[in-house]
Amino acid sequence: MKRGPGGTAVVYLGALVLAIFTLGPLVLVFLASVLPEAGLIAVPPRWFQFGFTFDNYDYIFTGTIPQSYLVKGAIRSMISQEVRLIPPAMLNSFLVAFAVMLLNWIAGCPAAFAYARFSFPGRRVSFFFVMASRLIPTVALAVAYYAIVQQLGLLDSHMALIAIYAVLTLPFTLLILTLYFRGIPREIEEAAELDGCSPMQTLVRITAPLALPGLIGTGLFAFMLSYSEFLFALLITTSIKSRTLPVILGSISLNPDVSWGLMNASIAISILPTLLLVVPVWRYMVRGLLAGGIG
Repeated sequence: MKRGPGGTAVVYLGALVLAIFTLGPLVLVFLASVLPEAGLIAVPPRWFQFGFTFDNYDYIFTGTIPQSYLVKGAIRSMISQEVRLIPPAMLNSFLVAFAVMLLNWIAGCPAAFAYARFSFPGRRVSFFFVMASRLIPTVALAVAYYAIVQQLGLLDSHMALIAIYAVLTLPFTLLILTLYFRGIPREIEEAAELDGCSPMQTLVRITAPLALPGLIGTGLFAFMLSYSEFLFALLITTSIKSRTLPVILGSISLNPDVSWGLMNASIAISILPTLLLVVPVWRYMVRGLLAGGIG
């Protein structure tokens, strides 16, 4: 169907509005993180009068107080040491998310292979039970999970977060990998079995390499969900040394002493890893869904 000039203009205008709505906040965050505080809080705003500075990032990583805060009589906000917790919190989030990603591969890959290739009692019922369990709102599980973790003596530990996040992300991994494995021709695996490969050897040597896009996509998706999860991280962790990035960011956003520049620099640092993962997750996830759907 051919679109007229008016229709084309409407489409481009809608795309521009959507881009501004989506990318505008990100641009403002990164911009505010490199602008001096005097330009940000001045009325009317004078954003570009004082140039750009990376002092906010320097303070977060090294503790060096920005020069703009040392000028006597300058119009400025308060500075808070809480933003210095961003780097260790990022490390906590990364370690937890990476462990969850590995667990999704270790547990999800063999389980998906079994559901895709073998028939066993309760196969259909158990598969739908696992899928349906993810439809329960996470907030409804919060109290139950907290009670279990408390009874096990795992409060304020990364192990508890890893276990909870693995339970929350495994159904999605299982679904995508099952669809992907079904899209791989069965004849390839039968040839490996004729050569003497066991089912596990067939999975490791043949099926998993062929399903690499699906494995990467599901792993990165589990990583992103675990990296940005807030509710359970807030409930389970109680000390600064174990708290993850979303909890520290939430605390900073409620801190009246933190400056706009430092807060936006904290946000920019926090979202950078997920922004870097958007492209590979989208690429491999779409490929995995299409491959599974075609199969």
